[in-house]
Amino acid sequence: MSAGSPISRLWPAPSPTPLDDTELTALYGRAAGPHLRVNFVTSVDGAVTVDGYSAGLSGEPDKRVFGLLRMLCDGLLVAAGTLRHEGYNAVRLSGPRRAWRRAQGLAEYPTLVVVSGSLDLDPAQTAFADAPVRPVVLTHAAAEAPPGLAEVAELVRCGTDRVDLAAGLAELRRRGLGQLLCEGGPHLFGALTAADLVDEVCLTVAPLLAGAGPGRITAGDPGPHRELPLRHVLAATDGTLMLRYARDGAPAPGAQPGA
Repeated sequence: MSAGSPISRLWPAPSPTPLDDTELTALYGRAAGPHLRVNFVTSVDGAVTVDGYSAGLSGEPDKRVFGLLRMLCDGLLVAAGTLRHEGYNAVRLSGPRRAWRRAQGLAEYPTLVVVSGSLDLDPAQTAFADAPVRPVVLTHAAAEAPPGLAEVAELVRCGTDRVDLAAGLAELRRRGLGQLLCEGGPHLFGALTAADLVDEVCLTVAPLLAGAGPGRITAGDPGPHRELPLRHVLAATDGTLMLRYARDGAPAPGAQPGA
């Protein structure tokens, strides 16, 4: 996909000119209270990966919003399988984005939060070993940590034999991580949905057909349907769509501009 594709708002109130980062930051914003936002990219035919990785779906417009959403959150929530498969590095931000966070009274970097029932994690992975802020691992009482993991991450045990996500999120919020951004994977998204913990979904639709094979952005046991109203539609000149859905009653974005 092409680089440097301007982004405009299609709905509501179409923007007459492309949006700059200040305007995009205000559109997504930080909620007024505790909030769980999920961010995914998909193909037109619903694939979550191309050639096994989500990077094949993500062009410059998606990467731009992806970076802004990381800037806005207190904690970045990701499943252990996604962390391993996608090869997560340490969560770092550019100088201007760190300055924006300081100006809002936020920690300079968001905290990486890994959800793992097995604790099959490598302490030497740069997501842990090079992290500017000590990551948190949400796990359960029966999980056994590999050597060295406790030296590079804080283990928070929620649940007896499986991770209790509701208790885990409550503990994160008690620690000041009220604005959470989940980047997957599909099973974590499905579990959060089943527990009715998702307040918002930001979905990028890449202008390509991936064909049969890849899974959807959500997986796991079926659960009840939930209404999630559309809040805005953005489009990039390369054909990428960026959709934001949030439940009724969810706090509206209220970040001060400036990215």
